[in-house]
Amino acid sequence: MANTTVRTVVFGAIAGAIAFLVFHQGGFWALTQAGLLKASTWSMVATKPFGVPVVISYIFWTALWGIAAALVVPRLPGALNGVLGWILFAAIVPTLANWFVALPLKGAPVGGGFAMPGVVLAPLVYGFWGLGMWLVMQLLQQMSGQRAAT
Repeated sequence: MANTTVRTVVFGAIAGAIAFLVFHQGGFWALTQAGLLKASTWSMVATKPFGVPVVISYIFWTALWGIAAALVVPRLPGALNGVLGWILFAAIVPTLANWFVALPLKGAPVGGGFAMPGVVLAPLVYGFWGLGMWLVMQLLQQMSGQRAAT
C-alpha cells in the first residue's frame, strides 16, 4: 500500500511536469503561432518574490497538480477513471483554481476578466495537458511493470 502510494505520487509529479513542458506549453505555443492567443511560453522571466523563472515555478505547480490528478482520477467512477478523467480534471480543476485563486492573488481580475478567446482556449489547452499527463502516467506505469490504467 505505502509503496503504491509513493509510486503514484512520484509518477503523478513527473507526469504533471513533463506534460506541462510538452503538452501545456506546446498547446499555448501552437495557439500563439496560429494567432489565436498571445501567450508567453517556456518563459525564463523571474517571478516574485523569489526570482525563480516562470517555467520553473509552473513545473513545480504542475507537478503538484499531477500528484492530485494521480490520486483522484483513478478513484473516479466508470469512464472518468481513465483518459477522460485526466482530461476533464486538468481542464476544470486547475483552470478554476487559476481563475478564482491564483489570478486574484496576483492582482488580476477573477478569470482574467473572462476575456475571449482565452476563457475557451485555456481550458482546452489544460485538457490537452491532462491528456499528456495520462500518456506519461501510462508510460511510467508500463516501464515500472505496473498495470497501466485505461
